[in-house]
Amino acid sequence: MSAKAFDAIVIGAGQAGTPLAGRLNAAGMSVALIERKLIGGTCVNTGCIPTKTMVASAYAAHLARRAADYGVTVSGPVGVDYKAIKARKDKVSGASRTGLETWIAGMEKCTLYRGHARFESADTVRVGDELLTAPKIFLNTGGRASVPDLPGVHDIPYLTNSSMMDLDVLPSHLIVVGGSYISLEFAQMFRRFGSEVTVIEKAPRLTGREDEDTSAAIQSILENEGIIVHVGAGDIAFARKGNEIAVTFSADKPPAVGSHVLLALGRVPNTDDLGLDKAGVEVDQRGFIVVDDQLRTSVPGIWAMGDCNGKGAFTHTSYNDFEIVAANLLDNDPRKVTDRIEAYALYIDPPLGRCGMTEAAVKKSGRRALVGQRPMTRVGRAVEKGETQGFMKILADADTGEILGCAVLGPGGDEAIHCVLDLMYAKAPISTLARAMHIHPNVSELLPTIAQELKPLD
Repeated sequence: MSAKAFDAIVIGAGQAGTPLAGRLNAAGMSVALIERKLIGGTCVNTGCIPTKTMVASAYAAHLARRAADYGVTVSGPVGVDYKAIKARKDKVSGASRTGLETWIAGMEKCTLYRGHARFESADTVRVGDELLTAPKIFLNTGGRASVPDLPGVHDIPYLTNSSMMDLDVLPSHLIVVGGSYISLEFAQMFRRFGSEVTVIEKAPRLTGREDEDTSAAIQSILENEGIIVHVGAGDIAFARKGNEIAVTFSADKPPAVGSHVLLALGRVPNTDDLGLDKAGVEVDQRGFIVVDDQLRTSVPGIWAMGDCNGKGAFTHTSYNDFEIVAANLLDNDPRKVTDRIEAYALYIDPPLGRCGMTEAAVKKSGRRALVGQRPMTRVGRAVEKGETQGFMKILADADTGEILGCAVLGPGGDEAIHCVLDLMYAKAPISTLARAMHIHPNVSELLPTIAQELKPLD
């Protein structure tokens, strides 16, 4: 069988693959775009868009229950129609996916292939009965939930972040195994929908990559809403108990028994079934594709973007990967991965916005640093909104004034963090933030005040 020739093959129609196909097509290249499941990848179908749509529903329910705090009368108890919540989520997610499909269909020289792609050689890919070849191949195959081989895990009907999106009944008691970002977002939203929720985390604290004060504040926020949190869990095991599921995690504590179990124990890359060995593409011990600073793999003519390369696990890092590849290939602009500053959010309520280094990382670096912090109880806008959980913290280099990092855990924290992030990209010193005039009343208006009150980091 002779292979169909293209200028480029893009495997995976996620947050890097689809826009790259568009850029290549606009540059006059013929492109084969291959997707084995749903257009849009994790973000559109099982990640950001559907989950944040559900977070919005959960916030509405939570605020309605607190109506009396604001002098608002709601007659009768606040109810939740979970089928309607799911239908709203499906509508929003589906509209985004349809928009992408329409865009792809309008690309003049782009051919969409539905199926599982596997390498036959470094420049040839098979999709079903089709054989495709191109001098440039781009991988954007994403990742999936990790399911460790824990005792009894395969004897129960566990859920992952993906299968949670198909759930059409509200769990009476959701047990969440894992205490990081995905798990905590689901824990809080389902608690607000009316489920009993238990979180079990084997590490000594939740969100282990954050500073200890941030982790403690996050746990307090969840526990204040009635979520049961167990950290430092021992040997975790699962077993059926009638129509329910029992999760054991400590010899001196009774097992948690619930109707549903969500496993949120990390992600693994979708690289094990691509035939990478036939192409000679190198992967690391965890299965991530090894790339350089411009996202080139070990094989000339093959690039890897998004979750499959281990350089980031977020939609924004995946999209930035696309921008880096496109800039180098099409714009004569030598962008690279190490240009970017780590930034992300945890979408519990109130949300956490984070950029740059944590306090622990700054201490480990050995550099002299300054720190400023203020609780949300002293932020006027948070008090006015009746949402005073959390705090803000800024770190700066004591010798150069370079802004090293920031955390905003509080109302609008996922938005306010960009005040600091953009200054970091501009390489502006902390004095620039200290002298800025921000709008009042606003959560971010306290960032300049904090910058004026920095003290040596112990």
